[in-house]
Amino acid sequence: MRYIPNAPKDEEAMLEAIGASSVERLFDDIPQAVRERFRPTGLPPRSEMEVSTILCELAQSNARATGLVPFLGGGIYDHHIPSVVSHVTSRSEFYTAYTPYQPEISQGTLTAMFEFQTLVCELTGMDVANASLYDGATALAEAALLAVRATGIRRIAVARSLFGHFRRVVQTYAWAAGVEVLEVPFTQDGGLDRSAVPTGISGLLVQTPNALGVIEDLTGLKQGLDQALLVVAAHPLSLGVLAPPGDFGADVVVGEGQPLGLPASFGGPLLGLFACKERYLRQMPGRVAGRTVDADGKEGYTMAVATREQHIRRERATSNICTNSALCALAATVYLAALGSEGLREVALLNLSKAHYLAEKLAALPGHALAFGGPFFNEFIVRVPSDPRRVRTRLQEEDFLVEDPQNLAQFGLERALRLAVTEKRTRAELDRFARVLGGLR
Repeated sequence: MRYIPNAPKDEEAMLEAIGASSVERLFDDIPQAVRERFRPTGLPPRSEMEVSTILCELAQSNARATGLVPFLGGGIYDHHIPSVVSHVTSRSEFYTAYTPYQPEISQGTLTAMFEFQTLVCELTGMDVANASLYDGATALAEAALLAVRATGIRRIAVARSLFGHFRRVVQTYAWAAGVEVLEVPFTQDGGLDRSAVPTGISGLLVQTPNALGVIEDLTGLKQGLDQALLVVAAHPLSLGVLAPPGDFGADVVVGEGQPLGLPASFGGPLLGLFACKERYLRQMPGRVAGRTVDADGKEGYTMAVATREQHIRRERATSNICTNSALCALAATVYLAALGSEGLREVALLNLSKAHYLAEKLAALPGHALAFGGPFFNEFIVRVPSDPRRVRTRLQEEDFLVEDPQNLAQFGLERALRLAVTEKRTRAELDRFARVLGGLR
């Protein structure tokens, strides 16, 4: 009871007041299959020295990260991070900062938020952006709910070629909000099957490049949607060489900001990008920093929009998001500012050229072929002649990390591997990978 202020009799009184027979009954709405996954955590009482020993033993059971060459993708990538990023984000003024409710003492944080929003707008070709969300998956789910609010239609169309975790988060949000989700298949080339896009929907959610690695052709897509919103989940680095979704009439653009100066870090923390047309500003979740002038005419920054329950009436709130990934957003801001437009384009071209170099070498191997014919950026799927799980194990023995091929089963792909190539991969690494893969039987 040391850290729980409620004694058993307090719990009983509260349960009686709300008409619940037990604490467990409070969680009846959570599916049993989910509750069964819960299990007690923590350590039994130990001394500090014993706990330290146990944790060190657990840490040593992790696979070593150094010395391995990652070709992992699926939403999180191994990109170079300039040292200036950690230099700025490690300053105590930023990493101890909380929500800037008092602008007079939060000008540095608010300025960084404003600059982040400006860069996201330039990157996506949109009018306004918020000061970040948790990650790309929740940003896409919030975009789906925005489309429902904006149109009043409780049906959303989702491309099957979205990342699996993106689709699952969208489906979870939609289930909780009573929104019907319709899935749109992909073609043999890996792109969206436009002929299968339903009518009477609030929005269409697509991703580019998608989970198959294929760059979606957004040309004319918005024009065929009637009143429905076009929501695009974009890889931010790809926008260094591709036209922004805003140029194709997208209403909302979201993305996973991890490639912009954040380490993979075993899956987080991540960064959600969210931008939209100005007409949807009041429907946008999260918060927006604005630039203004004070009574003396001096320029300053303040939190201009914050459409969540803490700030407005609950029934008018756009989401229950409690915070933004401010430190991660700062990292992305420093990364983009350090590279500049030309530097971003150079990094994007390195990703593009190195991925195509490896893809061509692998496609020339006997029994290997690219799974899709559509254009791709830095990620692609290659078919292999033998069990991909065994291939993955053999590659790891050669110090190469590739994604679990089971992740492709949801797309109906067998005997296939998804590979991501970033600017960090050297030609020697790419050549050796091709030699090793070609030598496996």
